[in-house]
Amino acid sequence: MKAIFLCGFMGCGKSTVGELVARQLKLPLIDTDAYLVEQEGRSIPEIFAQDGEPYFRKIEAEAIRTLCGTQAVIACGGGAMLNPDSAAAARKEGVVVLLDESFDTCYRRIKGDTNRPIVQRSTKEELEQLFQKRAAVYRANASCVVAGGVSPRKMAERVIAAAQEA
Repeated sequence: MKAIFLCGFMGCGKSTVGELVARQLKLPLIDTDAYLVEQEGRSIPEIFAQDGEPYFRKIEAEAIRTLCGTQAVIACGGGAMLNPDSAAAARKEGVVVLLDESFDTCYRRIKGDTNRPIVQRSTKEELEQLFQKRAAVYRANASCVVAGGVSPRKMAERVIAAAQEA
């Protein structure tokens, strides 16, 4: 099976669902945020503070391209599929699955998360605008879309079925 790239807004369940999918398919789970922290030797808030968001997006895009061709479940950061080149590479080498969760669910999960610089510096309204803006890009770059509003276990089942059909 090709790599499964999970994409979607912050808090949509990429890491949680990814863990369940990886376990069921007996594949490694690679969380791109954790991967970047390991590569850089510093936290995401430190990367943002020291080098800015453009630098973070650059290394995030490089990570996606590096991970293409890996037999793994890859939980992408919320902005990873915003880069058209990275998204195209991921679709070519694997299956990009959008976890289509509601803004309210995502917000409930991410509000107050100090490891998310964008959340820390944004109001709920600004995050909702970002959510709306990114939604179309996620859809355009996804190989398939899995509807949210269900348990992580049910979402994982849907991801596996969608990835096998794609």
